[in-house]
Amino acid sequence: MTEENIGCSCNLVHEEIVYMVKKEMPAEETLYDLAELFKVFGDTTRVKILYALFAAEMCVCDIASLLGMTQSAISHQLRVLKQARLVKNRRDGKVMYYSLDDEHIKHIFDQGLLHINEK
Repeated sequence: MTEENIGCSCNLVHEEIVYMVKKEMPAEETLYDLAELFKVFGDTTRVKILYALFAAEMCVCDIASLLGMTQSAISHQLRVLKQARLVKNRRDGKVMYYSLDDEHIKHIFDQGLLHINEK
């Protein structure tokens, strides 16, 4: 079994390609924000919560029961998701209900599933 060479064996920089790509790159701050968004998806509990919220608006008690976790643990994860603008909440009396912030989240998951299910 041979190891694939992933380096470059030449010292030639293709300046026109580098320039073109550099022109198309988003701003550094935007790339940082994107990386932070993907970090939020890096936790299985948060992924489960988002999947639950694809199906229905739910309160902390419902999510905790569904996932077999404490309300405190769910509340912590919902705070992270809310800070990342992935979920929103609404109050109905004493109960706080959570739902997806917008449809973009579903599209991100759909694309991720398409990618991991490719064969």
